[in-house]
Amino acid sequence: MSIPETQKAVVFETNGGPLLYKDIPVPKPKPNEILINVKYSGVCHTDLHAWKGDWPLDTKLPLVGGHEGAGVVVGIGSNVVGWELGDYAGIKWLNGSCLNCEFCQHSDEPNCADADLSGYTHDGSFQQYATADAVQAARIPKGTDLAQVAPVLCAGVTVYKALKTADVHPGQWVCISGAGGGLGSLAIQYGKAMGLRVIGIDGGEEKGEFIKSLGAEAYVDFTKSKDIVADVKKITGGGPHAAINVSVSEKAIAQSVDYVRSTGTVVLVGLPAGAKVVAPVFDAVVKSISIRGSYVGNRADTAEAIDFFSRGLIKCAIKVVGLSELPKVYELMEQGKVIGRYVVDTSK
Repeated sequence: MSIPETQKAVVFETNGGPLLYKDIPVPKPKPNEILINVKYSGVCHTDLHAWKGDWPLDTKLPLVGGHEGAGVVVGIGSNVVGWELGDYAGIKWLNGSCLNCEFCQHSDEPNCADADLSGYTHDGSFQQYATADAVQAARIPKGTDLAQVAPVLCAGVTVYKALKTADVHPGQWVCISGAGGGLGSLAIQYGKAMGLRVIGIDGGEEKGEFIKSLGAEAYVDFTKSKDIVADVKKITGGGPHAAINVSVSEKAIAQSVDYVRSTGTVVLVGLPAGAKVVAPVFDAVVKSISIRGSYVGNRADTAEAIDFFSRGLIKCAIKVVGLSELPKVYELMEQGKVIGRYVVDTSK
């Protein structure tokens, strides 16, 4: 396949600095990597944090962000097996790991101390050509709508893993806090596909209509509710069996500890900078609740999440814009005005 020497990308050279849409060299795949012609990339809240540099983990600089890239394999490293030119492949948050430590050996590759992260420590998918470790790259069935599947590669995998971490069973209630956003909209659908009863929390009538259209049985509007904890408990008959926190609100996390029912599980997914979990010890003990963190997913989680999508059980509510419009998308994210998921077309 013909591969150009240069490509379009969005790059920043300092945290919080200008987002530059410019020409950069096309990377060369290492022996263990594949080169992917990225067609589309979802835009995740993590990308905003990477640009701002407000997490306690340094990014590489300069950096090409993005970790929901879907495209076509156009180059294969000398040591790679199992991939062919023309295959569909996805770029995930976890670009690579050591595969030798105790975490990698127990299928907890995201927890590897030497993990390489797309759009953070490794140039990501906000470019037309990107490299990915051949072991960790996501396998996407040929014929898949690449724009639609892009958000599954992070948002989908992340909420699917969070629902598994919650250890809930068909017929039980799960509350999604931040249900109208990219992760939340997918969490509702994965929850429904897994046989769960879903209640969503977010703000505004527009998001409420959107959340219910995805299959949520109930919606609590935090801009109107006088007592969110009481409202959630009333709707779910004593509280949900699990709460999945995908919002970036410290207050929302604290509320989930209050409204989850006894023996339930609070799952932390969203990462508001500097936030802490506030849980009264007496209540946590007497209710016997669990508070668990869930961090993306492993290769099996990824394959399962994509399979749900391929079988038509998950539909991504996306808005496609050009890669050059990425700074505008970041502005909308900061203003909390994003419903569903923005996806950038790298050709524009």
